[in-house]
Amino acid sequence: MCAQIPFCNDKSNFTNKDVTNNSMYASNTTGTTIVVVLGGTLVSLPNNQDLDGFVVNGANTIFTVPVSGRYYLTYQVNTTATLLSNTRLIRNGSPIPGSIISPIISTSNFNSDVILFLNQNDTISLQLFGIIGVATLLGGGATGASLSVIRLS
Repeated sequence: MCAQIPFCNDKSNFTNKDVTNNSMYASNTTGTTIVVVLGGTLVSLPNNQDLDGFVVNGANTIFTVPVSGRYYLTYQVNTTATLLSNTRLIRNGSPIPGSIISPIISTSNFNSDVILFLNQNDTISLQLFGIIGVATLLGGGATGASLSVIRLS
């Protein structure tokens, strides 16, 4: 089921609503431990998947865009301890500018939002990178990591 986000031009006439045609949400709520390498480690998002036409790989790390369009992408990563890791979104194997979080002090919360044009069959992933170490995501039902992608037009 797609996200029903109305964008009405005429507030007096609600019969002509445009809604997002494609959207997805996926999260990790199990407290996964991630071995992070300098070049990057993809974050698995196996929980609460509502994919609405998006296709996910078997590892729950790569999401394929069903339709070309302008998209809003947002992610969050929440770890159990502070670390000096970086986070970013990956499109077709390359970092998405504007999605990269590179803190100068250790943190346990990372999030970013971007709007960009995506082509049909582009792939999107969430990645931790920039350190050699271990990151443990929040678990027990709390959101350790999540990714939302919503087509705007």
